[in-house]
Amino acid sequence: MFKEASDSKQLGKITTIWSIVLFLVLFVVSCIRAKDVFINYLGLFLYVLSIIPHEFLHAICFREDVYMYQNLSHGMVFVTGAERMSKGRFIFKCMLPIIVLGFIPYAIFLIKPELQWLGTFGMLNIATAVGDYYNALNALQQMPDSAWAYMHKFNTYWYIPEKQQKTNG
Repeated sequence: MFKEASDSKQLGKITTIWSIVLFLVLFVVSCIRAKDVFINYLGLFLYVLSIIPHEFLHAICFREDVYMYQNLSHGMVFVTGAERMSKGRFIFKCMLPIIVLGFIPYAIFLIKPELQWLGTFGMLNIATAVGDYYNALNALQQMPDSAWAYMHKFNTYWYIPEKQQKTNG
């Protein structure tokens, strides 16, 4: 099992703190780039609508059954599936929604600051995906390159397939 938060309450505390820090940094950058203090209401509205598509982008990375869980009291919605996936695919699964819904819109805003709605939308998607960064970072730090990951409800596990263990010693 990944060395990770022991329960959703502890994970919620960790991710909330880092989300706030990340949001504040992005907010300051956005205000400097837009030359104005802003939270665009269209971007905020679209962000709220993007919560389920965010999870859908995770889900399309699975080839087998996928389940969606929510723990709204701790501010979490997530998908999980028991299928095994390579370290690279697991990290890609974690990062895909952040790239599509966060970094790309935010980068467009940085290039064209008049698109403040994209700045707000991207900023919120980047800042609230700390749980995904957490999983990707755990995979990068804890999994050998030849390892495979699988998820079970709240936790992620990794292993080295038996065939590779025999050839690697």
